[in-house]
Formats: sequence, C-alpha cells, structure tokens
Amino acid sequence: MEKQWQVKTPDPLAQKMLSDGLDIHPIIAQLLINRRVTTVAEAKSFLSADLPSLYNPFLLTDMDRAVKRIEDARARGEKVLIYGDYDVDGVTSSALLRRTLKRLGVSAINYIPHRMEEGYGLNNSIAEFARSQGIHLLITVDCGINAFEPVAAIMAAGIDVIVIDHHEPDGNKVPPALAVIDPKRPDCLYPFKNLSAVGLVAKLAQALLGHVPEEDLDLVAIGTVADVVALRGENRIFVKRGLPLIQRTAKLGLRALLEAAKISGKKMKPYYIGFILGPRLNAAGRMDSANIALDLLLCEDFDTANALARSLEEHNQDRQKMQLSVVEEAIAMIEAQEELKASQIIVVAKEGWHKGVLGIVASRIVEKYYRPTVVISVEDGLGTGSARSIEGFHLHEALASCAAMLDNYGGHKRAAGLRLKHENVGPFRIAINEFARDILTMEQMIPILDIDCEIPLSSIDLDLVEIIGSMEPHGEGNPAPVFCSRKLTVKSAPVVLGRETLKFWVTDGVKSYSAVGFGMASFKETVKLGAKVDVAYTLGIDDWNKAPVPQLMLKDVRPI
Repeated sequence: MEKQWQVKTPDPLAQKMLSDGLDIHPIIAQLLINRRVTTVAEAKSFLSADLPSLYNPFLLTDMDRAVKRIEDARARGEKVLIYGDYDVDGVTSSALLRRTLKRLGVSAINYIPHRMEEGYGLNNSIAEFARSQGIHLLITVDCGINAFEPVAAIMAAGIDVIVIDHHEPDGNKVPPALAVIDPKRPDCLYPFKNLSAVGLVAKLAQALLGHVPEEDLDLVAIGTVADVVALRGENRIFVKRGLPLIQRTAKLGLRALLEAAKISGKKMKPYYIGFILGPRLNAAGRMDSANIALDLLLCEDFDTANALARSLEEHNQDRQKMQLSVVEEAIAMIEAQEELKASQIIVVAKEGWHKGVLGIVASRIVEKYYRPTVVISVEDGLGTGSARSIEGFHLHEALASCAAMLDNYGGHKRAAGLRLKHENVGPFRIAINEFARDILTMEQMIPILDIDCEIPLSSIDLDLVEIIGSMEPHGEGNPAPVFCSRKLTVKSAPVVLGRETLKFWVTDGVKSYSAVGFGMASFKETVKLGAKVDVAYTLGIDDWNKAPVPQLMLKDVRPI
C-alpha cells in the first residue's frame, strides 16, 4: 500500500539547546524534539526513566479512600475479591494486586469472567457470588468505570466496591462505588492520564507499601506493553525498569512461559511482549478461561508452571488457526462486496465467528485496507463486536454517536468493543459511516509513514546504532526512530527470503549496507539492480555468524 512520507523538519536551535544541556548526540536531541520532548528537564527525565520520578499516587482521586478501606480490611481480617478483565492488562493487574494484598497480609481471591459465557466487565450475578464467598470488599481491575448497575447491586448487598480502571468514563458520571480510581474521570487532576490498568495497580501498591515493589515490575511491563498504551511518562518508567526483570524473573510461571516460547535468555524487548508473550497470555481468555494465564503468573510450583505454560502454547496455536480462518472469511466478504470495500468504516458480521479473535481480526483488516474496522460475531440474534481504528478517527466517539442502536459499548480512541442486536448491524454500519463522512478525509485513509530524520547513508555506523539505543524501549508513543536516505544505488539484485522477506544491498558510493524488508517481497519487481532508490528504515544490527554491522530494516522503498 502506498504510504505518505512525512519527514520531520529539523530544529537546529532546539537541537543545540538539548544537545549542549545534556551532552547528547544531535540526532538524539532531534528524536526527542520529534516526540515533543523539548526542555532539558523533560529530556533528562525521558532518558533516565528513574523510579523516583513517579508521581505521588495520592494525587489520584479516591486513592486515599481506597487505601484506607484496604487497611481496614486488613485490620478486620476481611476477605477481598479481585475482579479482573480477561486480557493481558487485566490478568497482570489481577496478579499484581493479589501479590500486593498478600504482602499486606490481606486474604484475597480472584475472579475473571469467561469471555464467551459472561462477556466483558462486571455482571449482575457477581454480587451473589461475592456474598457466597464471604466477601466484604470487591476491587475491580481494568473494568468497572461504566458498570453503574452492577456496582450499585454489589454495594446494596453490603459489599464495598473499589473500581480501578483506565477506560473512558461515560461523560461526567462514575459508578456509586466507595472509591473510583481512574485518571480519565473528569475530576481527577493526576498529571499522567495514560496509565494502563496494571500501571494503576502499581500506583495502588506504591500508596499501600510506600514504593512500587521492584520484583513485580515484570508484571507491570508486560501488562503495559500488551495494552498498547503510550510508552511515555510513567509508562516508560515502568517498562524500561521492568523489561530487564522479565529476563531474570523469580516467578516460576513466567520463567516457564519464556522457556515454552523459546525466548528464555534473550534480551527482553517490547516486541517479545507484544508478539510472543502477550498473545500466549491472551490466548487463554480468547479460547477458554483467562484463569489459566492468571494461575500461571501466580504459580509457585515448578511442575504446575510448566503444565500451564504448555496449555497456553496449545491455546495459542488454536487461536492462530481460528484467527487465520476468520481473517480469510472476512477479507473474502469485503472483496466480494464493493459497498463494503468502498466504505470509510468497514463493518463485517457473520454468524459463528469465534468471539475471542475478533479484535485481532479487526487489526489485520485495518493493516490491509487502512480503514477503521468493526468485526461482529452473531449468535442467537445478538452481535458481539471488536473495533480497531486508524490515526485521526476516535472510535469511542464514533460508537457514542451510534449509541441508540447499541446495547453496550466501551473502549478507547483506537480500540473498542460493542454489543448489538443482529437486526441493528445494517443500521449501525450506515450510522457509523455517516459519522465518519464528516471526520475522515481521503488523505487520512492513506497510511502515513512518519520519518524522524533524513541522513546520509555514510553517516551510519555502530556508534550511531548504539547511541539511538538510548531512546529505548520503543513502542506506542515512542516508536523506533525511522530514517530515510535518498538517491542510493541498488548494489545487489533483490532476493526473497522466508516469510516474504526482501533483501538487497544499497550504497551511496561511500558505504554499503544490507536492507531487509519483512513482508515486502512484492517490491522485488520494482527494485532493480543498479537503480536509484529512496529508502525509509529503522536501524538494526546484522550479527549472523559474523562481527556485528549496521543493517537497514526497511519501512518503505521508492524507486526514483
């Protein structure tokens, strides 16, 4: 798909200020500026990402009330129910809160709803379950901000509720809980609004214990990366400090998962969480019960840990097969219906699609067509859907505009979920496209490739690659720096390697480097030996059976 190249305009004065103020390379200074880090103090905090830079947790509205109620539960010997979501953020949040309460000597049990049988969030039957278990305090993690009726029912049953959530509230309302911790609630003045749920539980742990337990930063890093929140501010601190702890974790379950996924001993990167660990932890909740993933993270027995890790591997393989099948069916549906293919918002629905893979399928369709996409599975006359968006289109606002035909909805700017009656799928498709007509332009539906700097190929060396490493960890909100170099000569005939990978060499007459493009085999016909090209890329290292050398990891190629 054609991409719009947007090369950031360099700012020499700001570059010099940051470069001189922190004694950093001018390219690092420009990369910081591109990420809207423009003062010496901000840049120093960004690069250091130290735990002492975390904000006071009591700046979160209702944190004081939550802490007091948990301390009262400890004093009275009360049992707590932790009610979490079934995705990675919810499972890591549940595990972290359970470990935190255990440190305090508070007895707790976990409950995660079954995705297929119970659906997302608090349900009306949980009050009776909590009462049957002798629960006096229920704490939600990664859900609850819009669960008005269930919270009211639980409170009416004489059980106090603390809501810990990071999703968007419904306007100015919050549920009638004893405490509602959500930095997105309108009356919360917390300086950092984009924490994941596990990040908020880490803030609760900080408030309860006086510090974030460093040995649990592995859980915080996994949940934060997997939930695709921006790796800025406190999220960056949690992930930068948590990634190395995953490699040397003392948690038997996590160690077993690293072994099963064949990444034990590797230097941990967000990529491994997003594409290897996260999908395995998610697979439990997608294909069966998320309790398997939670049990793994809390496991204290070696044999049990290995058995649970193997179970997750099997679920992940089943998920991959199911996902591929639904993706193929959805794309065939889109290709067969010109009206669907031409829509600004793609809405596809079918009876019997597995609910556990809808979000991943929506993401794959967005990647192929670069349109906001809603994928709906219909069962017994009811549709359950997952939606994914593109830059510039706010899904939660779009769904709010269609609220009259939806039974339920919630989520973020880029990802959301919904429920509706089968007969409303058609009207919903029309309504959300009418909303988009005034929002999305044709230009917005061409993917943008943001390029940090244009640099000569001859300026690249191992030192530059190492210097750029100070910007890690990369991910949402802090992408790996993208560079471009122009008028290079193709020095070798392109070859296609496994998994549609394209490889060729380029030179500027001074230096030559290999360029590798994953999934870019289609460019083989347009990139010719001896031709001139502009290339956009991130910088990597090629150390396969030789001394390490820089390598260009292609993002796009433009024959001249």
